[in-house]
Amino acid sequence: MARQVGLLAAGCQPWNRDVCSASGNRFAYCATLAIYIYELNQQYNEYMLCSIMSEHKKTITSIAWNPQDPDIIASCSTDRTLYVWNVASKSVVAVVELKGNALPTVVSWNPHDKNVIGIALSSGAFMQWNCSSPSNYPTMFSKDSTFVSRVTHFRWHNRLTNTLAFGHYNGSLSFFYQSKKSQKNCLMPENTQENTENIVIAVEWDILSDDYLLVANAMTGARLIDSRSLTAVMQFKLPSTSSHIHTLAWLKNAPGMFVTGDTESGVMRIWNVSRQNPIENITVKITVGFHELSVLDTPYKEIPDEAPSSPSKSNGNIALPPAQIVCTFADGGVGLYNLEQRRWEFLRDLGHIETIFDCKFKPNNPNLLATASFDGTIKVWDINTMTAKYASPGNKGIIYSVSWAPADLNCIVATTAKSGAFIWDIDKVKMIRRFTEHGKNAVYSASWNQKDSRKIATCGADGNCIVHHADGQVIAKFKHPASVFGCDWSPTNKDMIATGCEDKCIRVFILTTNSDTALKTFSGHIAKVFHVRWSPLREGLLCSGSDDGTVRIWDYTQDSCITTLQGHIAPVRGLIWHPEIPFLLISGSWDSNIRIWDIRDGACIETILDHGADVYGLSIHPQRPFTLASCSRDSTVRIWHLSTFSSQIYTSLLANRPWNEILGTAEDAMGAEHQALLCGPISRQLRASFGNETSNKSMKLRSFSEFLLPPVGVENCWTLLDVILKDNDSLLPTDYSEGIMHMKHILKYKISQAQELESIKMSKFAGGIGNISKEEKLKKAADLYLKLGHMQKYCELLIEIGEWDKALAVAPSVSIVFWKSLAERHAKYLAKEESEECLPYYIATGNYEKLIKLLKSKARLHEAVLIAQIAQTNPVSYEESNASGKHLPSLKMKANSSNKALLDDTTNFLAERYFTNGQPVMAANCHLSNNQYDLAMSKLIMGNELELAVSVGIALQDHCSSEYFETAARLLARKCEKLRKWDLAVEILHHVANSKPWLIMTCARYSSNTANVNSLYKRAGLSNIEHYDKKCKSENLSITERIENCILSSSPGDALDIGINAIKDMISKKNWKVDKVFELIQYLSCVRTEKLQDSSCTRQRSELLALASIVGAIISVRMGYNGLVHSLFLNAKSLMQRDNLELPISVTQINAFILAWQTKALSSKDEAPTVLLRDNLNNLQLDDQKQRQILDDLYQLAGEASNGCLRGRVICTGSSHPSHSDIKYCSITDSRIHGSAFFLENGKSCMALNNAIMWALANPFSPLNSGALINPF
Repeated sequence: MARQVGLLAAGCQPWNRDVCSASGNRFAYCATLAIYIYELNQQYNEYMLCSIMSEHKKTITSIAWNPQDPDIIASCSTDRTLYVWNVASKSVVAVVELKGNALPTVVSWNPHDKNVIGIALSSGAFMQWNCSSPSNYPTMFSKDSTFVSRVTHFRWHNRLTNTLAFGHYNGSLSFFYQSKKSQKNCLMPENTQENTENIVIAVEWDILSDDYLLVANAMTGARLIDSRSLTAVMQFKLPSTSSHIHTLAWLKNAPGMFVTGDTESGVMRIWNVSRQNPIENITVKITVGFHELSVLDTPYKEIPDEAPSSPSKSNGNIALPPAQIVCTFADGGVGLYNLEQRRWEFLRDLGHIETIFDCKFKPNNPNLLATASFDGTIKVWDINTMTAKYASPGNKGIIYSVSWAPADLNCIVATTAKSGAFIWDIDKVKMIRRFTEHGKNAVYSASWNQKDSRKIATCGADGNCIVHHADGQVIAKFKHPASVFGCDWSPTNKDMIATGCEDKCIRVFILTTNSDTALKTFSGHIAKVFHVRWSPLREGLLCSGSDDGTVRIWDYTQDSCITTLQGHIAPVRGLIWHPEIPFLLISGSWDSNIRIWDIRDGACIETILDHGADVYGLSIHPQRPFTLASCSRDSTVRIWHLSTFSSQIYTSLLANRPWNEILGTAEDAMGAEHQALLCGPISRQLRASFGNETSNKSMKLRSFSEFLLPPVGVENCWTLLDVILKDNDSLLPTDYSEGIMHMKHILKYKISQAQELESIKMSKFAGGIGNISKEEKLKKAADLYLKLGHMQKYCELLIEIGEWDKALAVAPSVSIVFWKSLAERHAKYLAKEESEECLPYYIATGNYEKLIKLLKSKARLHEAVLIAQIAQTNPVSYEESNASGKHLPSLKMKANSSNKALLDDTTNFLAERYFTNGQPVMAANCHLSNNQYDLAMSKLIMGNELELAVSVGIALQDHCSSEYFETAARLLARKCEKLRKWDLAVEILHHVANSKPWLIMTCARYSSNTANVNSLYKRAGLSNIEHYDKKCKSENLSITERIENCILSSSPGDALDIGINAIKDMISKKNWKVDKVFELIQYLSCVRTEKLQDSSCTRQRSELLALASIVGAIISVRMGYNGLVHSLFLNAKSLMQRDNLELPISVTQINAFILAWQTKALSSKDEAPTVLLRDNLNNLQLDDQKQRQILDDLYQLAGEASNGCLRGRVICTGSSHPSHSDIKYCSITDSRIHGSAFFLENGKSCMALNNAIMWALANPFSPLNSGALINPF
């Protein structure tokens, strides 16, 4: 029902060391309770979040990659537990809990033994743990491995066994040697002042030396230490005494060079051990200092044996070595910095680093979400991009809650632990009012009156709920007998407010009574009451959440509790009513769960488990009522879509059902048993805007899709459809350029943007490299050639000394051909050095393909699309535009159809990147922007965005192929069946050409009494059951007709023998066609499950399931569902062996198919097989040629896909989001599920939703072989 469609990952914690680490093509960082693993996507050359490890229950203190196994990472935390994780399998491989009170503070792997981890404890002890056996417990490293001052940092020597260096809290160092007495607490910095916390913050051995290491202290900076002589070889000097080093790391590809990050500012400094001063200073972040640095193992890049290119001069004074540096900052930001190119390759800025206590959508903008955190900040996020738009300055103390001002007032009131409450003006980027009436007590909650913007309520630990005027005056003060944790204004009465109190009571006050006595008091909870919320749809209805783990529903008019919702096993914190469906209530708890309730009977409809810790805040915007935001102690914000209800409502719109089946009153909705009715103010406004008109269906679908569907990309999609269908630029929204633009606008917008930038007249400053003697000689030689008139030689020598600009300027005096060859050479050199400056030379020489290839390699796909569009349209001039981005300049373009394929290819690449990242709507938008209508429909279908796909198909009915719309409609009908909306399924199928086979299958699957079945048959245009009872006895019909008549009759089981025998006969023949067999299997799958599961059908069921799996495997080969081919063949083989089945395709043939497919998968580096074959295959020896022949036979059986829109992987929205704590394993592959899970009929086994959809497209039966169907749509 609820699926995760957005994830705002936590930032990196800034209070422990060694919380950021890199290994191979991965890097990891720690939030408070989880480890976030990012991995390089080789296809798109960008780092993506691949795993969240969240077993720890308390703050993680350190992580470390295993230097001998890049898949293994270790972690420790204040729960005194050490975990060893396998990142590839996403599993725990070892765990140990330490005894005693000492906490593990730092861990690091022994580089000489892949199973041994060193552990520094808060007590000063140093231990080691061999994690190869579950029975092993950490032991003391040696008899003298206890220190007076606790260890803040330590490192094993990379080459010398049992050699370690330790940094201590008191600023000293210690050394353990293999064959020498250890040295403890030595080399204290000379100028350390008394009472100064000059702790050791970093210890790093030189990878090329046995003796040298870098050490950094918090106050006295970095030193190069000789560990043998115990002397400081070099004390490095910072430019200012106010600067301090917070972290350092060696540059692995540049011997003798290292990098540091400043404490107070985002200045990265590059050093060489031979010099006291930094050789370069780069400001990578302005507002905040560094926390940790870790350098990735960047492959060494040889300098080409060709003429040198001048170094980049736009960003700094020197050429820097190639290095990718993982940076974390004091504000939680995480990024990957390319040192050579001086730019961010990846930057996740402003993530919260601690518990997020509250989240609220902006009243007039459903895309903006404000969050309040323990870290003392408020942040406002765009949920479409999951990026921070605004961030408040750090506040001294915890921020518990936020509440937006009503309408378009761009202000937030927030409450704090020690500093009262305040109003933050976002436009002015400052606090404009502070409320101090609660004194120094914690203020737990605030509520800005949405009906009267002058009134703000706050409540706190002083036992008061205070109503303030926005100008600061106190309007009323309501005294309680204990702390007040929650308050909420009535949505119908601007003077009524409810509170939740520690004394277990809920109170309702009225401002107009001029009394501080509660008008009503409700009691019933057995522990303190936290939040209270008024229902927005049913006047007088109020809910409360309590530490007793229950949610109670109170009727203000009846003075009573009408329902108690029980299910949470810990205190309830988050509470939100659904703004359109009056019986839906959602709660979040310290048990880490979110529960969705039906208050009519008190049932919990669904439990969401994926938050890793206490769930504190929940929010839904009335303009997007099926999109839920949640926040938690795990420091994440998650966006969920309540898809079951929205699908039912939206499908009713697509089926043109009357408005009274979609909208109603709150009383109607409470009484509707089998359908959800909208009854909120926004849905009524939408209904009123269309009146009774049916002609403007596209506009109605747009409005309701933006209202009902997940947010990312939907509005952008309809804007692109407007561009395609209406061709009116004046209708474009103001934020059009922030999304994916249509190709006919992208150049106009970029030119307009360039004109705006040009008007600012910003100056650029750059430096150069100091001259060297060789360069001077070459310059003199060049001058001589110039005076002699040898211009070509002059240019060549200028190139030798790197003066490309001068050479290119005079090259046309030789010839245009010579100039072009130089420009191409220069572009080639710059591209090899990955310099940004190659771009103008590639464009000037028309070498678009190489430029696009370069941009793709850098994951800069939007720029690649722009270049492809330039190549295709070839703009030659444009008129100036005075307005900034509002009116587009007029372009004069010379068409270049030869580059259309390049544009298509680049657009497809960008679309595939979005699709792979679990954003099928954005992928479809890419195709729409390039008028690739069928591909756009395909992305929506394969992303399971079926409602939107049908809507887009209706809008583009004259532009896209009918098969795409019909496929989307057919699958949406299956979704209606799962929702038990059989009439809607039939209505949807009536939109499909040649719909009769699909209508027959839908009606055959419907199980009810005869009257209801005949009613559905009539709606589908079919005869009644009695008619088919007679027809099924006729043998003078085709096999298909006989099966159709049987499955629609009262004896559907009669179809089994007819169909199975026909299938066996077909596949026993040479060159049989899989399409006809698959059609018969689809018909036979409509024999109702209860009949198929009858004991009298055991043999028929086994044969049908085995045949369906064989054919499903062949269909999967055809459709590119490569990950399922093994599983389907194995499923068939298991059934045949278990039940001794004799089928035209034998177990031996299936084994041959499996082995050949596995060999092909391994040799082509396709998706690795998920099940290792052990039985029968060892005896099946096939040479390469035989296997190739078997594969050829398999591909020949599969044939070409007649329906191209179902070919390729299924990747649903949100599939890229790794599970946090709701970890599930696929029942057919035994691998950890990424993204949403689909539960099978036993309620326990599950599959990844992506795999379940592909399985259902290839084989209609469940993989549990019960005879039940699988319907994950």
